[in-house]
Amino acid sequence: MVPSRNLALDGAIPSGPMARGSSLIDSGVYRDGHRVESPTDLVGTVRSLRAEDGRIAWMGLYRPAEEELNSLAAEFDLHELAVEDAVLAHQRPKLERYGSTLFVVLRAARYDDESEKVEFGELHLFIGHDFLLTVRHAESPSLAQVRKRMEGDPDLLRRGTEAILYAILDAVVDGYGPVLTGLENDIDEIETQVFTGDPTVSRRIYELSQEVVDFQRAVTPLTAILSGLTAGFQKYRVDEELQRYLRDVADHVTVAIERIENYRSQLRDILTVNATLVGQRQNEEMRSLTEASFAQSEEVKKISSWAAILFAPSLVGGIYGMNFQNMPELSWHYGYPLALLLMLALSVTLFVIFKRRGWL
Repeated sequence: MVPSRNLALDGAIPSGPMARGSSLIDSGVYRDGHRVESPTDLVGTVRSLRAEDGRIAWMGLYRPAEEELNSLAAEFDLHELAVEDAVLAHQRPKLERYGSTLFVVLRAARYDDESEKVEFGELHLFIGHDFLLTVRHAESPSLAQVRKRMEGDPDLLRRGTEAILYAILDAVVDGYGPVLTGLENDIDEIETQVFTGDPTVSRRIYELSQEVVDFQRAVTPLTAILSGLTAGFQKYRVDEELQRYLRDVADHVTVAIERIENYRSQLRDILTVNATLVGQRQNEEMRSLTEASFAQSEEVKKISSWAAILFAPSLVGGIYGMNFQNMPELSWHYGYPLALLLMLALSVTLFVIFKRRGWL
């Protein structure tokens, strides 16, 4: 029996967050690929782990308190920088090795069909030779299926905590598949919207492009993580079967990255096509406005021309209608016909001028 480093030596259960186990989702102690105990708190998990050589503990926490993680850090000799990252969350995917303990940050993704959005969940893993601790700050990803799968395959589980790590990596990467399919469907829908002239498509292109970028930030660092694990195969004498397992995960990551790059290229092309079509529609609208303005201008010219033609006789008639006694030509015998002739001459002259200028 290996004594615990941090539990009370007299066997009393310590008080505090570690005793309460309020953030513990599931905990299992395994030996030779089989679950031997299912403690309900972290203290019980640690005691069961230390009770016998050859056991491994798999603990899953959801939004643990800082004090709780600090208690586990003291028990399993976790590095303070890794614990700080796990408490603060919002970390980029990465792999760090602190002595004999691995610290891995992963970003799982899930496509929500109802909102047509990609949701991300952050997962922190502490991996030692006899323990694996997972810390989640979001509902996703759920590791229940991974645990069920591992417990159903004792041959794989007995290979130790690295086998669990690879199974989690595989589950996270497999979860990218539905996301890729959902994004592909969104891109197809956007292409249809672009050619139907939907005015909201520009905003959707921007939002989808941002989702693809965020997804790329979650997936691309896995290449470095997997390379780091691969580099330690010989040094840490990783099982040959686990090496094949990891290479398969790496292949899936490569395919995902290639598809994401293709999506980004498609969205760039769609954005260019949409900008071109918007420009064409704007040009057509401007041309229509210009034609309407020209037609209106022609109408104004005609109206103005006729107004000027009608104004000339009105001017002559208005002058001679003022009834002053000393106006010239009032008593002249030919005054009236001359006035009519003058009105007609002015109107004809204006008509000819406007006609030559194309106003009529």
